[in-house]
Amino acid sequence: MADLMANGRSPEVLFWVGCAGSFDDRAKKITKAFVKILNQAKVDFAVLGTEESCSGDPAKRAGNEFLFQMQAMTNIEVLNAYEVKTVVTACPHCFNTLKNEYPDLGGTYNVVHHTQFLKQLIDDGRLTIEGGAFKGKRITFHDPCYLGRANNVYEAPRDLIKKLDAELIEMKRCKQNGLCCGAGGAQMFKEAEAGDKEVNIERTEEALQTKPDIIAAGCPFCNTMMTDGIKAKEAEEQVQVLDVAELIAKAKDL
Repeated sequence: MADLMANGRSPEVLFWVGCAGSFDDRAKKITKAFVKILNQAKVDFAVLGTEESCSGDPAKRAGNEFLFQMQAMTNIEVLNAYEVKTVVTACPHCFNTLKNEYPDLGGTYNVVHHTQFLKQLIDDGRLTIEGGAFKGKRITFHDPCYLGRANNVYEAPRDLIKKLDAELIEMKRCKQNGLCCGAGGAQMFKEAEAGDKEVNIERTEEALQTKPDIIAAGCPFCNTMMTDGIKAKEAEEQVQVLDVAELIAKAKDL
């Protein structure tokens, strides 16, 4: 973003990478897949790079409102200085926080989840999907809490999966009744509480009941939790866990 502004250019969108997409080795693959699609669709985008900090979501969910506001204000100052209008992110936690909680602190932007943005690219004719690689594959989609119930975004990821000529199989608990993967609300960063089963195991079992070839996710945290669940169930040979962006990138051989 700094380089673009120095040259007097402003991008179409700012891609907010997020902590997971920047530092987690598995989530980096989602970031790269999404960027490959953006490049192929000739989207003029920028990233903040080292100027991007954590959105503050984990601090807020864990109850540290003071830290959240410090992190948010730092980001808002940067975003406003660059006169950012549209933000796209592959993390529903960042999406929810920037969209719904930053405006109260002076940061109002058009915030879009990457599945919504990819669907828009298809609707505008800037991106086409050939479903060859996934034709006839059984895919179940796990709704991220902060994308689904928190923001009522259910159809965009499903529309993209259908475009792959895949067979979309719904879990019994989906959409408004979807079950959390177990990582939201800063649970990702603390030890489990007493109980007889981990939430991600429960959710993975529900996904496996659909007999899927692929569990599709739209969140790096969900991806980690479902992948861990598949490992715990020793189903790695039969089932893949992939982000919707990865599905599209693979379908296009990017």
